[in-house]
Amino acid sequence: MSPLKFNFRYNQPVKLPNGRVTRINLINHPGAVIIAPFLNKKTVVMMRQFRPVLKKYIYELPAGTIDPGERPVRCARRELLEETGLKAGLLAKLGAIYPVPGYSTEVIHIFKAEQLTMTQAQPEDYEVIDIMPMSRSEVRALLKKGKLMDAKSICALVLCGWL
Repeated sequence: MSPLKFNFRYNQPVKLPNGRVTRINLINHPGAVIIAPFLNKKTVVMMRQFRPVLKKYIYELPAGTIDPGERPVRCARRELLEETGLKAGLLAKLGAIYPVPGYSTEVIHIFKAEQLTMTQAQPEDYEVIDIMPMSRSEVRALLKKGKLMDAKSICALVLCGWL
């Protein structure tokens, strides 16, 4: 498992714009990326990944945490390769989101990957991943049935015009 990249702070005083002081718990996070990899205009590469915290598999797009000193675009290329074995000929940043602004500084940078070539996936020891190319109708069916619940993946797919 990779070294701890997060800093947890408990009961920290924070001055609000109205002058009041409150106490918060927060996670200082280095940031992350998510990648929507398209094999072609009709097929996106989804993953079915086991998430130990949830004790189940969930559907999501490739994603990961930015290493110290790493640029988001480099992280996107690294995570795409590690998790799927895909290399992107074209990688475009679509935007960014704050997934949990109530308690974390995390920013997730959203990328779209195209002109893909297949190599060998290199998942971390703790990653249990099934690669699942899907059509737009298959992705929408997952969402409608409540099987696509990963917020960052849903945001990325919306920015790609797929949801």
